[in-house]
Amino acid sequence: MKYLSILFLTVLPIVANANSIRPDVIYGNDDRLDLYQVQDPAQLVLAHATVGLVSTRDLNKNDGTYSLKTRSYGESYNLCPTEPFREQRTGVFCSGFLVAPDVIITAGHCIRTQPSCESTSFVFDFAIFKKHQTTPTVIPENNVYHCEKVIQSQVHGGGSDFAVVRLDRPVVNRTPIKIRRSGSVTPGTGLTVIGHPAGLPTKVAGGASVRSLNHGFFVANLDTYGGNSGSAVFNSMTGVVEGILVRGELDFVSKDGCRISNVCADDGCRGEDVTDITVTVPYLPN
Repeated sequence: MKYLSILFLTVLPIVANANSIRPDVIYGNDDRLDLYQVQDPAQLVLAHATVGLVSTRDLNKNDGTYSLKTRSYGESYNLCPTEPFREQRTGVFCSGFLVAPDVIITAGHCIRTQPSCESTSFVFDFAIFKKHQTTPTVIPENNVYHCEKVIQSQVHGGGSDFAVVRLDRPVVNRTPIKIRRSGSVTPGTGLTVIGHPAGLPTKVAGGASVRSLNHGFFVANLDTYGGNSGSAVFNSMTGVVEGILVRGELDFVSKDGCRISNVCADDGCRGEDVTDITVTVPYLPN
């Protein structure tokens, strides 16, 4: 059972704690897109409400901006030259999404306690909006938020995994994302995930679906990496959040002295675990 948060190192050890690097898996086709490649305006609105979790010590405050410490994706993971996005840089360790003016949801193993929350900053628009744009390293001050309070954090191994966090101030010029507040998703439902795979700039990945239902979570064939923990998993038809990406396959493989993404059939490997969004409802504003 592998968590999908990420710790930035120059090597890729296999270790057991929840903040270790967790390799990715691609099911069927690689459906990940940078924001400049996304054609659906509704998906861009959802991406606009997606947030990256960064260690506050990786941010340096300037006059009206922050400088964000980033790392080479290709070098950090020893990726082969053929790997997509190899030239980009990583900057966040988990993902999250806005559900109220000052409330975000992420994975519980990303934010476990009040002290861990207070050492984390929440960055919007860590993304690539133009084809030849490089990974952003200078972040406008009004895109950076801090932790006010952990409303609730739960991690049940093999079950639900979520955190609800109140930010230090309301988020401006962004629309909170709608969530499913009751009922359950059904097998075969089409899914899209938006977040920060491996800590990269925001990626949108559709082409997935629900495989099976379990107590407190469901399994899907989403193209997700370490760093996608806390990503919103949307119903592809309605744009409503069905769940929170929390666990997945351990599937980087070595080839000729470097690493490549393992590719599974759409119905292969273990699948990716998604906490059912309704478990967060008791801790959210009405």
